[in-house]
Amino acid sequence: MKKIVVLAGDGIGPEIMTSALQIVKACLPSNPYFAFESYAFGGQAIEQYGTPLPKKTLQACQQADAILLGAIGDPKWENAAYTPEKGLLDLRRALDLYANIRPIKVTDAFLPFSPLKEQIVKGTDLVLVRELTSGIYFGEKKLSATEASDLNYYHREEIRRILRKAFQIARTRQRRVVSVDKANVLATSKLWRKVANEVAQEFPDCQLTHQYVDSAAMKILQQPTAFDVIVTENLFGDILSDEASVLPGSLGVLASASHSLSGVSLYEPIHGSAPDIAGKDIANPISMILSVGMMLTSFGMKSIADQMEQACYQVMEDGVVTCDLGGNTTTTEFTDAVIKKLGGY
Repeated sequence: MKKIVVLAGDGIGPEIMTSALQIVKACLPSNPYFAFESYAFGGQAIEQYGTPLPKKTLQACQQADAILLGAIGDPKWENAAYTPEKGLLDLRRALDLYANIRPIKVTDAFLPFSPLKEQIVKGTDLVLVRELTSGIYFGEKKLSATEASDLNYYHREEIRRILRKAFQIARTRQRRVVSVDKANVLATSKLWRKVANEVAQEFPDCQLTHQYVDSAAMKILQQPTAFDVIVTENLFGDILSDEASVLPGSLGVLASASHSLSGVSLYEPIHGSAPDIAGKDIANPISMILSVGMMLTSFGMKSIADQMEQACYQVMEDGVVTCDLGGNTTTTEFTDAVIKKLGGY
């Protein structure tokens, strides 16, 4: 039996987590394959334990087979000595979750909701691979009343391993990798590009091209179907993946997985905790459902993951959509509709 640590977190996190777990349990009604264990994390943990990452939670994550994370953060904690976001960074570092994988597809179900023209986004199917445990988020920071600085640090081995991950993923797809940097300005990007060229020699069956981050940001919206696998550093990956959420029409439909070289993986939506709609039963649970699907795939249960994904798309095509996509379906109603589509009722 696989031990799955559940970190529902803050804001809409508990609502979308409940939805996703109801759906996966409906798919596996008599299968004791998973044992789900909930732990406090983020602002919820600050309230209970005075820290966003309690020792008990970290130990459980280290011993788990996988981790499901809903969302963390709330404005009331933004000036705390130890914020929910810092807790998440510490969790990523403690588990060495260096590779963040973000698939972005625009199926026919999403076409009515994309703000871009159908001929631009139709057929979009790309994967953004983001380095997650180094770069400017983890570098030394200085702040005074008159000046501030953030160190953007990368070691060549940190770059090498994320590039290898990108090429490994590309081998399962169209074998095309775009490495995104700012090598015309940044020293870290100059090293990034050099290492990317070195790693590409290990994968002669794949094509590597380089693109500056500003140019890539423009092309993602102009020609998204031109991309297969995009790999980039931490900050650029954070920004570009949020930008790419425009393609299907909402952050609420995009999942992600974060992997270490060996050990536990974490699965989470790419969006935040949306405290403004928390508790209103209107959050879109698709991102969490698809994140659970990525977990199932990693455990060799891709057929079930595909069934869950297709059920979400079919429900959307039936006109059952949440408010982020212009509908009025509640989180509960969407969940029930997906379970019915799966034959769970």
